[in-house]
Amino acid sequence: MANRHLLRTIAMQVLFTWDFNGRPADFDFDQVIVENFDQFAPGFNDRGFVKGLVEGVVNNLEAIDQYIIKYATEWPLEQITVVDRNVLRLGIFEMMFDETMPAKVAINEAIEVAKTFSGESSGKFVNGVLGTIFKEMPEKEIDKKINAERALKPQTVEAPVEA
Repeated sequence: MANRHLLRTIAMQVLFTWDFNGRPADFDFDQVIVENFDQFAPGFNDRGFVKGLVEGVVNNLEAIDQYIIKYATEWPLEQITVVDRNVLRLGIFEMMFDETMPAKVAINEAIEVAKTFSGESSGKFVNGVLGTIFKEMPEKEIDKKINAERALKPQTVEAPVEA
């Protein structure tokens, strides 16, 4: 499992725990992150990435949930499984609020996390919701995402032509 994929699964598990327990105001995200690392990634230390994802979702929760309400019209927010709801939240955060994350990466990662923790139909559901959001993104947002994608690709340097 690639490192960033593992970190996204840990972030989803932290958000799942918070959401499953009623999103308490006094929830100790740091402690749950540590526990998840101890259980699922002992010896691996990139808690900053996970914390950034979790804080990003929590800090933008109202706006993120509005995307879910708007684009998952057949499913009231509270009827979406806790796993799928939090996978969508992560995917939407990375697509819409993290300017450094290419949209296609955010979508693909969310689909894979959904398939792993929820099932094949969840992957299709997440793909449908995030794909629709992507199609309706303002052009300036798509441009940012394309630039982020280009920044991740290795740059090729042409050798100078000798005369």
